[in-house]
Amino acid sequence: MINKTSTFYSKRLILLLLLIVSGIYGYGQTTFIKHYSSKDGLPSNSCYFILQDKKGYIWVASDAGVSRFDGKVFENFSIDDGLADNQIIRLNEDRSGRIWFFSLNGQLSYFQNGVIYNESNDKLLQLLKFNGVVTSFFEDSKGHIWFGTNKNLLARWDGKTLKKYTSADPANQFINTFIYEDKSGKIWAASAHCLRTFDGENFNKTKFQISPLSYKTVKNLPDRTMYFLDKKGLNFKNGQQQQLTMKIDSTLLADNPGYFYAENQKDLWLTTNSGVYHLEADGTKTHYLHNLTTNQVIKDMRENMWFATSNGIYMLPKKSKRVYIRDNHYGLSNNTVKSINKDYAGNLWLGLDNGKINVLNKSANQIRTIQLPDKKKFSSIKQISTDSAGKTVFFSSDYGLGMLSAQHTKDQQIKYLQETHSSGFVLKSFSVSSKNHLSLALSSGVVMVNDPFHKLSFTSSNYKEGENFFSNRAYRVYYDKDNNLWFSNVNGLAELSAGKLTRHYQRHPLLTKRINDIAQLPDGTIVLATDGYGLLFFKNNLLIRQITREDGLANNICKKLFIQKDHVWVVTTNGVNRIFLNGKNPVESFEYTNSLLDNDVNGLYVDRDTAYFATNHGLVFFANTPFDRNKEMPKVLISGIINNRKPLSLNTDSFNLAPAANNITFYYSALDFQNNYILYRYRLKSASPWTETKNRRLEFSSLEPGSYKFELSAKTNNSQWSKPVAVSFVLKAHFWQSWWFIFVILLLASFSFYKIAVIVTQQQKDKEQQRLLLKNKILMLEQQALQAMMNPHFVFNVMNSIQHYINTKDTSSANKILTGFARLIRKNLDICTKSFISLEEEIEYLSLYLTLEKKRFGEKFNYTIQIAPDIDQDETMIPSMILQPYIENAIWHGLMPKEEGGKISIVIQHQDTACLLIQIIDDGVGIDNSLRVKREKHESKGMSLTQERINLINQIEANPIQISIKQNGKSGTTISILVPNR
Repeated sequence: MINKTSTFYSKRLILLLLLIVSGIYGYGQTTFIKHYSSKDGLPSNSCYFILQDKKGYIWVASDAGVSRFDGKVFENFSIDDGLADNQIIRLNEDRSGRIWFFSLNGQLSYFQNGVIYNESNDKLLQLLKFNGVVTSFFEDSKGHIWFGTNKNLLARWDGKTLKKYTSADPANQFINTFIYEDKSGKIWAASAHCLRTFDGENFNKTKFQISPLSYKTVKNLPDRTMYFLDKKGLNFKNGQQQQLTMKIDSTLLADNPGYFYAENQKDLWLTTNSGVYHLEADGTKTHYLHNLTTNQVIKDMRENMWFATSNGIYMLPKKSKRVYIRDNHYGLSNNTVKSINKDYAGNLWLGLDNGKINVLNKSANQIRTIQLPDKKKFSSIKQISTDSAGKTVFFSSDYGLGMLSAQHTKDQQIKYLQETHSSGFVLKSFSVSSKNHLSLALSSGVVMVNDPFHKLSFTSSNYKEGENFFSNRAYRVYYDKDNNLWFSNVNGLAELSAGKLTRHYQRHPLLTKRINDIAQLPDGTIVLATDGYGLLFFKNNLLIRQITREDGLANNICKKLFIQKDHVWVVTTNGVNRIFLNGKNPVESFEYTNSLLDNDVNGLYVDRDTAYFATNHGLVFFANTPFDRNKEMPKVLISGIINNRKPLSLNTDSFNLAPAANNITFYYSALDFQNNYILYRYRLKSASPWTETKNRRLEFSSLEPGSYKFELSAKTNNSQWSKPVAVSFVLKAHFWQSWWFIFVILLLASFSFYKIAVIVTQQQKDKEQQRLLLKNKILMLEQQALQAMMNPHFVFNVMNSIQHYINTKDTSSANKILTGFARLIRKNLDICTKSFISLEEEIEYLSLYLTLEKKRFGEKFNYTIQIAPDIDQDETMIPSMILQPYIENAIWHGLMPKEEGGKISIVIQHQDTACLLIQIIDDGVGIDNSLRVKREKHESKGMSLTQERINLINQIEANPIQISIKQNGKSGTTISILVPNR
């Protein structure tokens, strides 16, 4: 299984102990080299060989397998992943991109497109068995691969067949042979024993002779020339011509030289048992990795040097990115440098611990030490500044301040700041104006000393608040170029200008935060280093800009500032940033310095060509050169593509995926060996906006069918976005997602909708027709009911009664009956045109009808009508002509069969909020008894017509009318009609 182990920029950097005597730095210093070991992800610290492949990955061969490194992660391979052996001693890449692994047991394997091949999954590798260790590898112009071994055996492989060559001459055998092809295409076989040429079939001896120290000390060049080391030094061979280009000390050549790197004929990197030596054309010899067995050295595509050693691998950045340090091994009094500044003569002044100041004279390569007598008061010199001319140096600790001339004299005097009454004070910072005014940031407030050159003292009791003293604990004081005093205290930022104090913190909330340092740009803008809020830019009483981590700042806790022309340098708790003010380049970072400058910088000074930092490791410095954002772009590589848990080949940049394969995952990295911060952006469609991420893995699930183009780009804080890499893939649609299937479905759906619409329309027509028929039938039944209500017997009896009263000359009674009958007839004609009438109208009609019936039957008939008081009779609607038929039936079939007559009660009340309950109660013979008698003298059709009307109404209305008729015990009947409220 592939083991991926995250790596971090380790703080374990190797300190080189050799003095570098050349270059832009004129004094001794050490160089820091990045170290990677098993703690960073390597499978072993015993590393034999390093290779950078064509893509840019760094490959490392060790005694525990092979590692591939992208600058962040070591991806480790072992026999579990297909290696022929875990002890890999050499690596090579051929023209087809195969990475060959040469093991100690002699078996071969190679890596291609994410897979390791050995003789079990590549049968051709079964031919490549040499019964020895492969010591050299060469691919000639015809694509033939040559293998040299530690036996008397040389082999040529054309990809299908293997040709082996041996020598019968014991003095001229093919042991550790190295193959070389000159510009004419001639193949040369060189070893410590002989030099031969190849005629196409056999190797023949030549009169030429080379004597390389070993198979490791021979190197082919791309232009078909060759370097090799012999007992005299570095030799250059071009065909038959051979030249000694660099003599090398015999003691170095006797120190078991390993693989070397030759930049040109006069620039050599040599690995030995005691470290690495860099030999240059001017005779300079630089020794790296003292007393450490180094096996190989390479230069990568970014000009970084890599060393394979017995203690892991090391990376020396290219010259413009190298970090140097000067410490107590090279003249400093101690390594704890607390402050730094430069005087008028270009000397660097370093404030140290134990009351010491070191003055570095770069031109003379000398260090002068100033020992302050009071080591306790000046135990740590935290600030060094000069006057405007740079000729007077001020220095301070937490409990004292002193000044002295920058010019060195034998009797150099130092003045110390005194409080007149010898009161103690705690000093946070100080600042000297161009008018030689001195201001102090004390724990008690800000104090101003007007003429420190004449009298370096102050009297606490004489200071006046708001004039030369400003109370509240102060952190920083700073005089700008116009001699205005800026200071920060517990309240925030304030400014004293022309005697007027402006409390800027009262107007800007951000200016109430703690401010650790203050500086001024050439245009007058004040730059503020805050404690947690990044950098603030203040001009004309306005906050014009804020820079935070979102803009690339290493951390929002900013400690120190330095202005160098149009650059702002800031020290944070996570490293150093350089900010360009011209707008062309944003915030730049120096991540390759983080091992030293992460959270350990006490001060800084930057001049035209060098940036200096006071640290607890000593004086750290590196070249102040601009970054080329177009050259610093990381190279983005896709390392794996997984589709539905199955890996896809990396040998193609386009895929056609099955419909169900709609989950795809991309694994990727950006090759950068100096920057830890990498930001990626991606998109799936060329027209889509970019999405940014810090992840090194992206998974897309449940993708819709279609064409996609996955594009990926990366950048660091110091670069533009890199050229994107792209992988195109087409996710095929299911058959039911294809256009023809969708067309058929739409066609069928359209036809179905048409048929449904036709059916629904016809049903609506039928329903409407049925509704009309029902209405017509209801109207017919209403007419019949009207006719039934005017029962002939009832009309005849009413007319007889009227005639009777007329004959008896009872004119009043005749008029009453005639008037009531007329009103009843008019009411009938009125309600017959309505399907629903109000309860009030129905009660009025029933009262007329019952009054006439009372006149007819006299004392044999009585009735009552009871209506609940909560019923609104005018608003309550009921079907017309439904009660009278039941009342008539109760009179004729319930009461009249009884000799003594009877009584009818009509009770109307609410059943609930939704229904009206109407009950017709009589004390007649009872419905069951009446049905048994079956009287036929009066056949009432009103009830049957009413029931039929109600049945029809129930078919139209949502809520049905319910009617129940039951006998009350042995006699009497109750008719209950439940009418829904309308």
